[in-house]
Amino acid sequence: MSKVYFSDMHVKMGDSLLGKFERLITQAGIDQINFKDKFVAVKLHFGEVGNMAFLRQQYARVLCDHIKARGGKPFLTDCNTLYVGYRNNALNHLDAAYMNGYSPLSTGVHTIIADGLRGTDERLIPVEGGEYVKEAKIGAAIAEADIIISLSHFKGHINAGFGGALKNIGMGCGSKSGKMEMHSSGTPRISSRRCIGCGSCVRNCANNGVHIVDGKAVIDESNCLGCGYCIAYCPKDAIMTKWDEAKPVMNKKIAEYTKAVLAGKPNFHINMLIDVSPECDCDSCNDIPVIPDVGMFASFDPVALDQACVDAANSQPIMPGSVAAHNAEHNHEEDHDVFHLVHPDTDWAAGLDHAEKLGIGTRMYELVKL
Repeated sequence: MSKVYFSDMHVKMGDSLLGKFERLITQAGIDQINFKDKFVAVKLHFGEVGNMAFLRQQYARVLCDHIKARGGKPFLTDCNTLYVGYRNNALNHLDAAYMNGYSPLSTGVHTIIADGLRGTDERLIPVEGGEYVKEAKIGAAIAEADIIISLSHFKGHINAGFGGALKNIGMGCGSKSGKMEMHSSGTPRISSRRCIGCGSCVRNCANNGVHIVDGKAVIDESNCLGCGYCIAYCPKDAIMTKWDEAKPVMNKKIAEYTKAVLAGKPNFHINMLIDVSPECDCDSCNDIPVIPDVGMFASFDPVALDQACVDAANSQPIMPGSVAAHNAEHNHEEDHDVFHLVHPDTDWAAGLDHAEKLGIGTRMYELVKL
């Protein structure tokens, strides 16, 4: 079994949550990693503009100060999104990060969008034992880092069931074409209403997979490889993924991307089971939490860490007035799987099972309470 360390959110006079946070990562063994002169990618989610459930930047500051004190060179990082929003390109993504408090002035470190300006700066990393992905497309700055640390807000997700360490690493570290691969089983689609026929997609397609017909872009299904580069280069956001991958398969692809990101690198993982919103921090708004705040968890094993958080979440009472409470009452559900209550058509266990099969970690854990 893997060890997962846990601390609740209670504090006494003279103590602080940030002090407990640093004691947690220390006792969980983060100092076993040799940070001296190493580039350390601290992977987190900066939150979409308008969302208020994302993690406060103070946790990242404490983590990065701890790493710097041990000679490391940490930076905060994420990759661009596939959907249209503030985090769709590096410039707007940085604006969103700074607006949400993740600026060098508040965190003491630089913020780097790992897959570059348009989301096309990637490295291909083989996936050992991959069933769905042979080469993961990972944001360059993350792929070139020496050490990976994940700091995740544990919450619900419309496709994955929940978002924890595996999703933060696997989906979050994929470039735009990587996210396309995880979210879609085929080719993108084009909105003729948005398309202006500029030809940017044609010029940036290496496979002759898109053409201009009667002033509008059209996908050539016989040539398109589904790489997603046209999505990245469209100036009008007229090209989009179909979001049609089966949800269990998507979770398995996330596990395979996680395998690629962590392969051969020291890594350590922290999940914050607080403000457990029913939807991802990618949304520009957030609903009330579905359960009360639980605490903070840390481990070298991201699989055990996510499993421990699921178990802890499902041991909590459902928050009255939340989406989970409404669904339980409306559907007469007796199952206390809060993430299934919120998103009944998801299969979060598929990702953990596949990650265990790939050798990333184990779902068996020993909870060490601090």
